[in-house]
Amino acid sequence: MQRFGEKLHTLRKQRGLTLRELAAALEISAFSYISEIENGKKKPPTEFVIKVARFFNVSADQLLMDDLELE
Repeated sequence: MQRFGEKLHTLRKQRGLTLRELAAALEISAFSYISEIENGKKKPPTEFVIKVARFFNVSADQLLMDDLELE
């Protein structure tokens, strides 16, 4: 779980998305919320993890388990 923000940042950059664009795609009103998660200042709630996993077509396990890498 420590690497969730890092993985989210990597996925966002791979897609060429800004924080604002990702927030809009995930229907999050404040893009700063995503920034705080990416920087490890906030822990993501379960429903956010599920939204991210579905949006980027990865498993929640890949996002949450530090020893699993993104493919």
